[in-house]
Parts: sequence; structure tokens; C-alpha cells
Amino acid sequence: MNTILSKHKWSIIFWTVQILGWGGLLLFSFLVTPNTNGYRYSDTNIMGMIASFVAGTFTTGLLRLYLKRVIIFSEFDFKQLIKFVFSATLASFLYFFITFGTGFIMGYTDTSHSQVKVPEILDVGIAFIIFSSFIVIFGWSILYMVIKIIINLSADQLEKSKLNASLKQAKLNTLKSQINPHFMFNSLNNIRGLMLEDVDKSREMLTKLSEMLRYSLTKNDVNAISLEEELEMVDNYIDLSKIQFEDRLEYRKDIHPETLTIPIPPMIIQLLVENGIKHGISNLKSGGKIVVKTKLIEGILLIKVINSGILSISKNTTRLGLQNIQQRLQLLYGNKASFSLNEIESEVVADIKIPIAHDKH
Repeated sequence: MNTILSKHKWSIIFWTVQILGWGGLLLFSFLVTPNTNGYRYSDTNIMGMIASFVAGTFTTGLLRLYLKRVIIFSEFDFKQLIKFVFSATLASFLYFFITFGTGFIMGYTDTSHSQVKVPEILDVGIAFIIFSSFIVIFGWSILYMVIKIIINLSADQLEKSKLNASLKQAKLNTLKSQINPHFMFNSLNNIRGLMLEDVDKSREMLTKLSEMLRYSLTKNDVNAISLEEELEMVDNYIDLSKIQFEDRLEYRKDIHPETLTIPIPPMIIQLLVENGIKHGISNLKSGGKIVVKTKLIEGILLIKVINSGILSISKNTTRLGLQNIQQRLQLLYGNKASFSLNEIESEVVADIKIPIAHDKH
């Protein structure tokens, strides 16, 4: 139904432009015609104008039908060009024969204006009249071709944009689904062990785990949440991890208040914290610390996650998670965002830069 309506709409536009275009051309011709002996307003001139109008709309209307059937404007090549020139040439001759034939007949029948009699018409030069017909029809044809090519390119570009957006969203959902279940199974096992020691504590941890499950499920369809909301889930994750690590895990935050409302990709900090605990602190007998810092500098949100450990320990085991972060940032922000991971004085430092102006826009 939409396709039919679209074709109908384009047909209305085409014929409206046809009538206005040919009408405007003939109006201009009428205004510049000399009024010698009242010729401008004579029946001969008026009928000639009407004949030119009918010939123009009829000829180019037929040409349009032919071009639509024969020419593939989205794949315009040399063969298409030959067909285009050939059809425009035939249309030019048709236009010439109709207009010249009408003028020829009017020249014989009109005895009141000597300048339109047959000998006078022939003196003007048939070659010149043919050339003028070619100029008019070829000008119309080239304009039509350019408009069709532009429309096809725009349609192709729109389809590609829609396809890229769909692929981009599908890839984002795939990446997010990779990180949702990471922390669930260990937490359930730890809570099961905690039930034997502290029922109230285990109930509290189950509540936190359910909040995280709800968070991971409800945020799977969004590409940005507030930093404050993300940090709340990180706090829950730390509390669940402390069931296992107890005093071996130290957690500190240095969050600038103005960054709390800035939107960021969901679970991106949590994944860094999880990797820091799993591949850094868990390998240290004495445990270690996790530090999350944020600040805002010249329209750029800086997120820093620091964990105790050595980068070489987690180099292979965290590759999937780190690629996940890199790909999501690339998909959402392009080259305006960055992610790096470095070892500095027995600590692994992850730095994320997100352009907040782009996200707000």
C-alpha cells in the first residue's frame, strides 16, 4: 500500500512540474515574441503556443514512460547512456515534427501575418528549429536523469543508514548479552554458603542480587544510563563479592558530584570492577583494593578504575571483556571515545573517556 501511494505521489509531482515547466517556458516565449502587426496575440501564435505545450508534455510524458522501463538509474553505465541518448533523440524528433507540422499548417492557413507563411518559416532554417527542439528535449532529459539519480542515491543511502543502524543495535545487544550473566553464578554459590552462617545477611545479599538481575535485564535494551545508577549496581556487586573475599577486598570511590547525572553505557564500570576482582585481587593472597574515580574536564567524562594486581596476570583471561568495552564505545561514540589499560606501580589502571556533548546531543 505504501509503495502504491508513493508511486501515486511521485506521479502527481511529475505532472505538476511538467505543466508548470512547459507552461512557464511557453509563457516566456510568448512574452519575448515580437508584436509586429499584432502577431503576438494572433490565432496563429496562440495556437502554435498551445501546440508546443501539448507536444512538450506529450513527448516528455512518453519519454518518461520509456526511461522508467528501460533505464536503470541506480546502475547507470555506458550502455544505459546509449539508450538514454537514443530515446532522447527520438523524443526530440517527435517534438520537432509535432511543433513544426503545426506551424507549417498554420503558416498556410493564416493569410493575415506574412511572417508565418511557409516560405518565411523555411527561411528561418529547419536545421535551427531541429536544433532548438534538441536543446529543449535534451535539457528536459538531462534534468530528469539527474533528479532520478539523486532520488535513487538518496533512497540507497537511507536504506544503508537503516541497515547500519539495525546492525549496530543488534551488535550492541549481542555485546551487552555477553556481560549480563558474568557475576550471577558465583554470587548464588556464595550466598548459599552464607546461609549457614548468617541468614539475615544472606537475605540482604539475595535482595542485592535480585536488584542486579533486574538491572541487567531491564537495561539490555538501552544504550545509556546515569553514572549514579551504574555506581549503585557496582556497590551491590562489591557487597556480593565481599561475601567471598571479606577483608581482602577494599573498595573506595572518588566521584565528582557533577558527573553523577552523565549518561554512560550500562555495566561498563561494573565489567571493569569485575575483571579487577576476578583477575587481579583474587590472585593476591593478601587481597587488594578497587578504586573508582570520575571527573569532568572540558566536556569529557573521565572514568578511572584501579585494581591491585599485575596486568600480565589478566592479559589473556580478560581479553573478551576488554574487547567488549572497546567495541561498545566505538559503536556508540566512534573515535570520540577511548579506552586504555595500563600497569602502573603494581596496579592495573583502566581509563575511559566519553564525550558527554555527543551523548547529550
